[in-house]
Amino acid sequence: MRARVPRQNRPMRRTPLATLAPLAAAALAALAACRTAGPVAPAAELPSAPAPAPVAPPPAPVREPRIALVLGGGAARGFAHIGVIRVLEQERIPVDLVVGTSVGSLIGALYASEKDSFDLEWTAFQLQQDDLFDFRLVNAVMGMGYAKGEKLDAFVRAKVKQPNIEQLKVPFAAVATDLNWGTRVVIDRGPVAPAVRASSAIPGIFEPVGHMGKLLVDGGVVDNIPIDVAREKGADVVIAVDISEDVGNTSIRNALDVILQATNIMFAENVAHRKQGADVLVQPDVRGVGMLDFTQKKRCVQSGIDAARAAMPRVRAAIEAWKAKQAAQRPRA
Repeated sequence: MRARVPRQNRPMRRTPLATLAPLAAAALAALAACRTAGPVAPAAELPSAPAPAPVAPPPAPVREPRIALVLGGGAARGFAHIGVIRVLEQERIPVDLVVGTSVGSLIGALYASEKDSFDLEWTAFQLQQDDLFDFRLVNAVMGMGYAKGEKLDAFVRAKVKQPNIEQLKVPFAAVATDLNWGTRVVIDRGPVAPAVRASSAIPGIFEPVGHMGKLLVDGGVVDNIPIDVAREKGADVVIAVDISEDVGNTSIRNALDVILQATNIMFAENVAHRKQGADVLVQPDVRGVGMLDFTQKKRCVQSGIDAARAAMPRVRAAIEAWKAKQAAQRPRA
């Protein structure tokens, strides 16, 4: 039996030269082919992907419209304005501008001072005829009206906390008439009290007011519902309150009644030519309420509430129509 030789002690096997020769010849042939074939062509480049199109920024959101409340004249019927304002507050319709004529300027200034319909109503319900009209026979005979308007001036100074229009919580303008030239005067700066006094100076009832270097009387003489003033001040949606629709009066007994009825007719006539400019016209039912009848405050306020509630669908429609128009005018991507 042959003894096993350990692996490390075994002699290495040699590969015969005859086996390696063909392999070496093949390698030399391949090397020669590489030298004669020339440079290798680069691989074709793939087309690059197109750059992504720029993404247009989203359009800016449509802003909320600037809403103006225009309050017309009508003396004691102006308590209806309070009801309209209350409903606008309850329905969260913002009032960005108030423009008023005559009693509309008084109610408008009181509201612009506090921007609260309940404070406005509380203040207005304290108001009595004697708080506004300082009637004196001597004024009618020797002066330019039955009343000077000093009580109205004092009332406004006591109830409106801000002395100047620029300080009010809501932008405000009162409309008066230049008695010398018959032109409309818009008062949107300076002291509140004389502005309201001038705007409310019914000719023949109150003496004209010297203000701004002019002799001013009630704005209702030329413009009892100043819608275009609100437009000029940038209003997008105008809600106008007309309290001069009814002119019937069968109880004319004295010179004062004659003046008031003539004023009422004048107010109603100029409203008829201007009210079409409003986006929403609110007309409280104040029939039978005299211009100096301060005994029907609650009825007037309620008539304002009822008229405003009936008008609310038109108010919302006007706001949405304005927004839709603005959206349509935005540039498209």
